[in-house]
Amino acid sequence: MDWMKMPPLAALKAFHAFAEAGNVVQAGASLNVSHAAISQQLRALEKHMGLALLDRSGKSMTLTSEGERLARALHLGFGAIGDAVVDLMRITEDRPVHVSLTPSFAASWLMPRLPAFQAEHPDIPLALDPSPQLVDLGPGGVDVAIRYGDGDWSGVSAELLLQSPIVIVAAPSLLGGRTSMTADELSQLPWLEELGTTEATAWLARQGVEHGPRAGRIALPGNLMLEGLRAGQGVTVTARHFVERDIEAGRIVELFCETGTLGYHIVTGDAPLRPSVRTFVRWLKRQAGQM
Repeated sequence: MDWMKMPPLAALKAFHAFAEAGNVVQAGASLNVSHAAISQQLRALEKHMGLALLDRSGKSMTLTSEGERLARALHLGFGAIGDAVVDLMRITEDRPVHVSLTPSFAASWLMPRLPAFQAEHPDIPLALDPSPQLVDLGPGGVDVAIRYGDGDWSGVSAELLLQSPIVIVAAPSLLGGRTSMTADELSQLPWLEELGTTEATAWLARQGVEHGPRAGRIALPGNLMLEGLRAGQGVTVTARHFVERDIEAGRIVELFCETGTLGYHIVTGDAPLRPSVRTFVRWLKRQAGQM
């Protein structure tokens, strides 16, 4: 096909609208333009093709034989395009909302709230990917990620969902009844880390402790890390929100707290969000706002 000879799409759409409606007024209304704009596009199309597509000799314009041939072709062409678009949009919208998030956030914050989302939106399937690994956000892949930090990340859009400082915590049984310890003293105890992170070593280094935990370090999924924490199996670095009730109940002891603007963010890519993804993001914000 010689695309250089193809008429402008706007002119073809105007002609198709006229052929379907039978007059320029209704054709203009269907395209949300004036009837004068339709007439202008029709003349431009005839000039481009060098053909008389319309018979203007009567009281109203009608299609010539050439015009009828083009109208049939456009009816088939635009119809096929429309059917394909509808099918593709249906396939896209039926795809689950793919969410990447850390296991600790999934277990401690999102999972207890999911029954409410399912009751409110039973037609929107979700696919949760609990992993600390960073992922690419784009069409056909992960739709939205929930990540901890300051939100200043390049190449993505980040909106604060839940602000929570980082705390260093341990169970009273591990601390031997003590309620305060130095960073160096804590380094002598075993530590629990969320799989895929190095938070224990990084925190100790920020406190001037050059070596890591001397009594060992266990990496495990976030939900198991919190269970091990409560069972007294190790010191843990975590977002305070996940252990607030444990601190208040005395099940664990808060030893250090790093305040600031850190928190969990809703992270999306540059591509427009599908309607189901927008619905899920709005629901996340409402849940956080109700806290």
